[in-house]
Amino acid sequence: MGHWLATAADRRRTDWVKRFDPRFWTVDFPRPMLASVVTTGPRSLRVDLAFQQPGDLAGLIWASEDRYDHPLLGYATNRDYRGCTLRFRWQASGVVPLDAVGGSVLTIEGRDAAGEPRTWYVRLWNYAEGTPADCIVALDFDALDGGFLLPAEASRVWAGDIDRMFVSLVPDGSPGAGVLELSDIACDGPGSVLAIGDAFVPPHGLRIASGYDDSYNLTPARLVRNWLQLGYTDLVDHYVGMSHFPALGPDGLASGGIAAPAAAWHADLLSRCRAAGLEVILSLSFELFDAMCPADWKQRDADGAPAATGYTPPSTLLSPCSAPAMAWLQGTAADFAALARASGQPVRFQVGEPWWWAGPDQRLCAYDAATREAYLADTGRTAPEIRDVRGMTTAAKRDFLDWLGIKLGAATLALRDAADADETLLLFYAPQVARTDAPDLVRANLPAAWASPAFDILQLEDYDFVTGGDFAGQVRTRALGDALGYPLARQHYLSGFALGPADWPRIVAAADAARARAVAETFLWAWPQIARDGLTYFDIAGDETVPAFHDVRFPLDLGYGATGGPQFSTQVVTTGSGYEQRNSGWADARLHYDAGVGVRSEADLSALIAFFRARRGQAHAFRFNDPLDNDAIVEPLGQGDGVRTRFELVKTYGEGDDAQVRRITRPVADSVAVTIDGVAATGWTVADFGNIDFAVAPPAGAAVAASFAFDVPVRFADDRIDVGLAGWRAGELPSVSLIEVREA
Repeated sequence: MGHWLATAADRRRTDWVKRFDPRFWTVDFPRPMLASVVTTGPRSLRVDLAFQQPGDLAGLIWASEDRYDHPLLGYATNRDYRGCTLRFRWQASGVVPLDAVGGSVLTIEGRDAAGEPRTWYVRLWNYAEGTPADCIVALDFDALDGGFLLPAEASRVWAGDIDRMFVSLVPDGSPGAGVLELSDIACDGPGSVLAIGDAFVPPHGLRIASGYDDSYNLTPARLVRNWLQLGYTDLVDHYVGMSHFPALGPDGLASGGIAAPAAAWHADLLSRCRAAGLEVILSLSFELFDAMCPADWKQRDADGAPAATGYTPPSTLLSPCSAPAMAWLQGTAADFAALARASGQPVRFQVGEPWWWAGPDQRLCAYDAATREAYLADTGRTAPEIRDVRGMTTAAKRDFLDWLGIKLGAATLALRDAADADETLLLFYAPQVARTDAPDLVRANLPAAWASPAFDILQLEDYDFVTGGDFAGQVRTRALGDALGYPLARQHYLSGFALGPADWPRIVAAADAARARAVAETFLWAWPQIARDGLTYFDIAGDETVPAFHDVRFPLDLGYGATGGPQFSTQVVTTGSGYEQRNSGWADARLHYDAGVGVRSEADLSALIAFFRARRGQAHAFRFNDPLDNDAIVEPLGQGDGVRTRFELVKTYGEGDDAQVRRITRPVADSVAVTIDGVAATGWTVADFGNIDFAVAPPAGAAVAASFAFDVPVRFADDRIDVGLAGWRAGELPSVSLIEVREA
């Protein structure tokens, strides 16, 4: 398996798309109102609106630059609209009529002919024929004027440098529902066609995970196109979010249900995925946008402060002991399940990341009024206050945690049952629970009620462990999954979360490791980061069919006589004046050897042939002991940061900026000695490919070093050896070329 981070410059295969294609419009709006856009045909779209205040404003947006598609699939940037016309049918309800003051305006942002930033406000009614609620709008960008009254207030639009344009949508009177449908969308003229990326990545076995809060402004058709063309098939893990789906009433959350814009969007996503052969896992969590969450639903710490995740937008956690909160959550689960059934999808329902919150301040959030009252009613005791989850010093506190686990288990099972799903899944986020500094948290956040067969599938995620290099944490994650009794065939793994491009190698490696463990499904979280960074994942056909390495050493007696050494790849160009330009193609040398000179007897010759045949020529790599370079003494491996538990064995040649760092992947067993700040370290193991894994991360700033012996991974350079007994007796030495295999 492999991956790379593509950019728009890597776009090789393209197609053509009409400007103003319905799939590529977006919406946006300020909270608390909600809106969504879906395509209803090749030339039509629909916007659903839920206005909450008289002054609400939503925008239907067309951008000249594609900021949302994967770089290999985006449309080309073209800010010049001269020569273009746009025509569509407008049908609207619940919004200010086109002919009224405050009616919808096309706001155009860009620059004028002199290059100065400029905004024009084009009143659509000035270019409409029909009624304010149902009309044909025709816009000629070469003869387009801003201004309310024409020609008196005309301000000619310069169409040669437009960044974006958006249609404003405001409520007609009191808050309520609104709908806009644009149909028969047609763009004509010499600039009416855009190049668009048309890459196709064959299916690779990884699945995609995404969320509504990250993609609420996009059309589902746009998302599905990206997923399929990048090789993500079969399953989509879709988090319904915490801030854009709930139906709101005048005073906050409605009694239940999904807001009309979110319902329309999800219905379209589910239907499109079904048509594309994608089954959708609907994920609902205990997380909710803080501003819309009733005060008595929130988990709270011992001082009454609400649980705060620290995310943007700010969210809180629902208390498993709050009956109104759980009733609302269960009703929401049933509503989403109904959308899946209506689309023809099997109902796959995930309870996502349920827990009692303990944030960066280490304070346990299990003291909302409902939880305090329930504990008193169940036990006759007042809940002991836990102000730091890292110190469970009394049996009473541990008993309280056990009770919290029972309540969390009951709440999650009730939510599972409310969905009445065809398949139930539980998503467990290990870094919040599998903490070495707070080992008792598992009492509250890993209920026995979750044990198999409570759910059909256990999904595990350990994002912070992965991106932080905490391999010990990843091991603890797998151990907790095993403790719940779910076999690998009933486990899924979610690998993420990329804060930036540098996180992807670890994330992809963790995903590959999960697939190697044979978990049922592996997902990448999440789509917005994949698109942002251009992650492109692919399988290399046949790379899994040949065991790449035989962990055996080339016969020592032959190796000691070998010749060879490091080789670089440098291109040298000599100019006409005699000066040189040099380009170094490799950051690290590649070693090569000729082991034929080590053959000193007929027994050596027989041993060589036997070893060669066992490796099938070039097919399998093996260990080779370089007689001139085979050990490292107190080699610096890096500095601890209090989180990272894996350090790679390296050997450094030279000093300062010119130093070359060589990765060592084949240390000699039992030769490794590790120190931390010069003191012999304990609690570490040597993992595959020369990785040192600590059970507990070295302290921040601590110097980690190692001494070790090592071999070089090599293979035969040819699939044949030409040897003859008569020739050897006559003094002819066989040529046995070996070449280093890069493993890291």
